[in-house]
Amino acid sequence: MRSFGRFALVLAAFLALVAWGASELFNRQAFAWAERDLAMRARFALEGARPALAGASPAEARRVLDALVLDERLMAASLCLPDGATLVRTFGYPAGFACGRLPPEALSAAAAGWDRTAEGTSGTVHVTALPVGGAADRRVLVLVHDMSFVDRRAETTRLYTFVAFALVGLVGAVAAAAAARLSWISWTTQLRRMITAPFRAAGQFTTPRRFQPLVADVRDLLATLAAEDAKAGATWTPERLRHVLRRNLGGEGVIVVANREPYIHERGADGTIHVTRPASGLVTALEPVMRACSGTWIAHGSGSADRETVDRRDHVRVPPGQEAYDLRRVWLSREEEQGFYYGLSNEGLWPLCHMVHARPEFRSRDWETYRRVNARFAETVAEEADGPDPIVLVQDYHFALLPRYLRERLPRATIITFWHIPWPTAERFGICPWEREVLEGLLGSTVVGFHTQAHCNNFLESVDRFLESRIDRERHSVVVGGRETLVRPYPISVEWPSHWAAETAPAAECRAEVRRQLGLAPDVLLGVGVDRLDYTKGIEERLLAVELLLERHPAWRGRFTFVQLAAPSRTVIPAYRELNDRVAALATRVNDRFARDGWLPIVLLRRHHEPPAIFRMYRAADLCYVSSLHDGMNLVAKEFVAARDDLRGVLVLSRFTGAARELSEALIVNPYDVEAAATALATALSMPPEEQEDRMRAMRAMLSELNVYRWAGKMLLDATRTRRKDRLATRLSPGPGAAP
Repeated sequence: MRSFGRFALVLAAFLALVAWGASELFNRQAFAWAERDLAMRARFALEGARPALAGASPAEARRVLDALVLDERLMAASLCLPDGATLVRTFGYPAGFACGRLPPEALSAAAAGWDRTAEGTSGTVHVTALPVGGAADRRVLVLVHDMSFVDRRAETTRLYTFVAFALVGLVGAVAAAAAARLSWISWTTQLRRMITAPFRAAGQFTTPRRFQPLVADVRDLLATLAAEDAKAGATWTPERLRHVLRRNLGGEGVIVVANREPYIHERGADGTIHVTRPASGLVTALEPVMRACSGTWIAHGSGSADRETVDRRDHVRVPPGQEAYDLRRVWLSREEEQGFYYGLSNEGLWPLCHMVHARPEFRSRDWETYRRVNARFAETVAEEADGPDPIVLVQDYHFALLPRYLRERLPRATIITFWHIPWPTAERFGICPWEREVLEGLLGSTVVGFHTQAHCNNFLESVDRFLESRIDRERHSVVVGGRETLVRPYPISVEWPSHWAAETAPAAECRAEVRRQLGLAPDVLLGVGVDRLDYTKGIEERLLAVELLLERHPAWRGRFTFVQLAAPSRTVIPAYRELNDRVAALATRVNDRFARDGWLPIVLLRRHHEPPAIFRMYRAADLCYVSSLHDGMNLVAKEFVAARDDLRGVLVLSRFTGAARELSEALIVNPYDVEAAATALATALSMPPEEQEDRMRAMRAMLSELNVYRWAGKMLLDATRTRRKDRLATRLSPGPGAAP
């Protein structure tokens, strides 16, 4: 009996030891699984949040992080810099894992990331540090996951294991080990199936509940990768844009249709022909894209020597000396130019779309001319197309009818229309007598793009009010007559890096040269404005702000000069001639009031300036004031930032520009509030160099990511998906003789 008891005691001790060992083995394995799972979830969380974090202000980044920590296992999150500085963090972020306390390898922004499991004040946590973006984005996202659920699971597992071993002994231990192994195999098999299966067919099988959050994260990740074409690289470059064309569009060149030509041939007074580049934000944005993609730019030939420089097909290779694409010129008579360009486009649609208190004028004869010119450009596109399905980029309000006309000629064409100016509210758009025709013309496009989501919303509301259509607000698309048109925001930008900036002298040389040309003392600070003479640009309000600055802050008299580069524009239209006279009179009044000893507070240069001169002025300036009263984007603001590789200078920016949504580190002002604008100018002139550098570095980082190649690439990718869907539908549709 004693020996049996001794045997039973030894057996019980043995079984207890085996049960303890088995439970600890299982718990360690479960802990490792949890670590892997949390590391994977952290990476999926970053991929899902990366588009929202790109270029986000601290407040916007905080909202993104707050949304992330809604996950029940994610305790806290922060954005760090490699030097240990904290950019932003969520409420209750544990001090023990602050940015400054993390090891250097965690903040090195290495692509592989950094993972650790540690003990926090509230239990075991898993810390993951991952780089947010590309080389220009040095931010590191730190995620702290709660692992207390692992400890609770371990205690439960230990209890059940002991009970099981008490009941079944060694057989139970073997069964537990086998179950653990089978569970791991099942988990990894299902995870692999979820990740590798094509998600378009995901509905063919049922996703287990425990995998549903992970599957959703993976789907979002794949959607992001597809949208950004991640295989081509993290940052959009000319090479990446060409890769997108080769991979998705077979390397086809694009056809751009714009009223403005990128290069104008003019005959000078001495009889020689010289080339000028128009003062146009559209040209600023599109010209680098065409140099990257090649193809054909179709435009109105307006130069006095344009006809002399084209071949028999009205083509000329551009840029001069660096030929990369064709410019096809279309000729308009004086009457056509008057009705199409000056009449309907700039006396009708332009003031209709800009909230600047200018009354739009609509005349039937202008409308008929507008229709004829749009039809002629559509015929020209059809002539230039190499096949039945070309890729056509239609630019701006001059060609609202062209997409529909072109669709009738080339039904399979991929037509991307970008509206460079704001789109008005539906109520205001109803002022146009031909609102239905304009909307139907634009909806001939595959994609219609605007600068902001607000403009997209206005467009959809206009369609909803004036057309019989089906609007899918989740897909942001319109279906009319069985054809779908995507309506998306694509904030336009400038090339990065700017080749004009690369060809411009360093900032110190530019400052010395510009001050010498203007006769300014070396210590005089310089402000600059660069615009066409247009009533939407707020030039009068800008000069009034300079006047008030000198009135309220006498210390700047003799120490600050504002230079306004003002290219004459649309002088055939009375409103523009009157604006020109008012601006000149205002500059004269301010100068008469404050000028002294050869110093002028305002230098008004009313002539066309080529990009080299403009970029030289950008680099020489201490501030740039963009005071648009209503604008689609305004690329002057982005050009100024692109030019300032010295990280100096202050951008004062109207809140009524699309650029104000992205360049949040600028001094954002209401140009109608002249007193506040004058205060902002004083702040800019007094800003310490360190603050200038911080603001400019942040804006340049944003610009490097959201450049013009990304703008074009995203439009092309969206159009490509629709193009593929249409081609597939065509292949799958039954032929005319097929049975129903």
